[in-house]
Amino acid sequence: MNQQSLSSFIWSVADLLRGDYKQSEYGKVILPFTVLRRLDCVLEPTKAAVLAEQVARKKQGLNAEPFLLRKAKQSFYNTSPLDMKKLMGDQDHIRENLFAYIQAFSPAVRDIFERFEFYAQIDRLAKAGLLYLVTERFAQVDLHPDKVSNSQMGLVFEELIRKFAEISNETAGEHFTPREVIRLMVNLLFIEDDDVLAKPGVVRTIYDPTAGTGGMLSVAGEYLAEHNPQARLTMFGQELNPESYAICKADMLIKGQDVANIVFGNTFSEDGHPHKKFDYMLSNPPFGVEWKKVEKEIRKEHETQGFNGRFGPGLPRVSDGSLLFMLHLLSKMRPATEGGSRFGIVLNGSPLFSGGAGSGESEIRRYVLENDLVEAIIGLPTDMFYNTGISTYVWILSNRKPKHRGGKVQLIDASGFWQKMRKSLGSKRKELADEHIAEITRLFGQFIEANDGKKRISRIFKNADFGYRAITVERPLRDGKGKVILGEKGKQKGKPQADANLRDTENVPLTEEVEAYFKREVLPHAVDAWIDHEKTKVGYEIPFNRQFYVFDPPRDLAAIDADLKECTDRISAMIEGIAG
Repeated sequence: MNQQSLSSFIWSVADLLRGDYKQSEYGKVILPFTVLRRLDCVLEPTKAAVLAEQVARKKQGLNAEPFLLRKAKQSFYNTSPLDMKKLMGDQDHIRENLFAYIQAFSPAVRDIFERFEFYAQIDRLAKAGLLYLVTERFAQVDLHPDKVSNSQMGLVFEELIRKFAEISNETAGEHFTPREVIRLMVNLLFIEDDDVLAKPGVVRTIYDPTAGTGGMLSVAGEYLAEHNPQARLTMFGQELNPESYAICKADMLIKGQDVANIVFGNTFSEDGHPHKKFDYMLSNPPFGVEWKKVEKEIRKEHETQGFNGRFGPGLPRVSDGSLLFMLHLLSKMRPATEGGSRFGIVLNGSPLFSGGAGSGESEIRRYVLENDLVEAIIGLPTDMFYNTGISTYVWILSNRKPKHRGGKVQLIDASGFWQKMRKSLGSKRKELADEHIAEITRLFGQFIEANDGKKRISRIFKNADFGYRAITVERPLRDGKGKVILGEKGKQKGKPQADANLRDTENVPLTEEVEAYFKREVLPHAVDAWIDHEKTKVGYEIPFNRQFYVFDPPRDLAAIDADLKECTDRISAMIEGIAG
């Protein structure tokens, strides 16, 4: 069964719910039932062996759990003689039997259904006379991994969540990232380490602080399995949305990951992996979301712990917490002396340039650039995400840059790398084709400047190219007769006083001497000006689009005049025709 027909089948359950449930509530039933059926199918081949093992170990008075896990050949099990098909044999007791069946799962699975608040839905369905019909519908579909791969199953969950989010007017983008964007990020994350990752038995860790349904972790795992089946990627994550967390946890269970590594909660106010460091990290945090709810905790950590905490470099404005996620990931980097880390994060345009010198945003950019942590920034096409059409950028950061990347940042303009989707999904109208992913990966991997025949698409800069000194230019305060007013006390005695109304600022590139710039750009226009050096601040911004701007010269004036004359002559002829 392909993904589309499977999604349609599951969605058809909505027909049963219509009337008793609002459309916005369909997900509360369909998502947990889909997970339940998936787990049910996964355990089916070993069911009899697990039940026999339970009886044997109970007689011996031993803790059965490790033996049951071995027999189940999974990281979870179920000790009930029931399964979803057997539940169909007793229509009158479907509610009690379904409760008993779910309670017989191992603790990690029970937690999944508690996050879904599934027991409340079972009661509600039973009262509406729908529980048997819905359970029967799901019992009819085979969701065993032999029929529906883990990758397909992930896409099914994403499609269902997107549909439910649209109905509920929620932002689907908060739950997951388009798979082709994840594939690109995973390629960029691993390409420089292909030789290391190809070694037999290599073990690496990967972390996503905004795990959603686990898509990023899954694609990373698929990449490594494809390139080196002997390698092992241990996955860690945290997720705030209960339903997304439940799906992610179920997915990790089936993949044999340790689900204790997937933590529920707010990454900022309750870091689920304190003091842990990772080899690789990926994140697509919500764009432009304010952090007012956790402001108290974050400011306290910033002020009391400084660089020993996560937010030492600075804090962005409360209206946009994107850069907080970058700081969080920076704090999770394994020290370079222990092998270092690399991570990819998707951000909107704001973190590139918002905030002047001395602001939290600028200080964060200053920290990552002066510490040589930014490898590349890739500008993606618009209309790539489900809940927004804005421009987005993938940042790749590492504290173990290869030598040839030292002190440099690569900017790749991939805004023209897209193909139109056959059918739009929310705001998503464009997608990256395989050849686009391959070309972006090649440009990054080869670390080259390039153009596409018309304009530049890859450029390499020195870190300092993005820095500047914001200098304050003062002009003297004058009295009514135009005479310069001098200070009378303290340090200012005998010195010209500054006129606040004439005060100005100039941004001088770090690569240029301030005095030389001042003499060339300021003094010819204001001979009485001076610099207040005490107010000078260092700032950083990355004007991404400006680096790829191509000036399109206007047409020749004579050609424009000829077009206008032709147009006016045509209008005159029409007027004459009407008058005649």
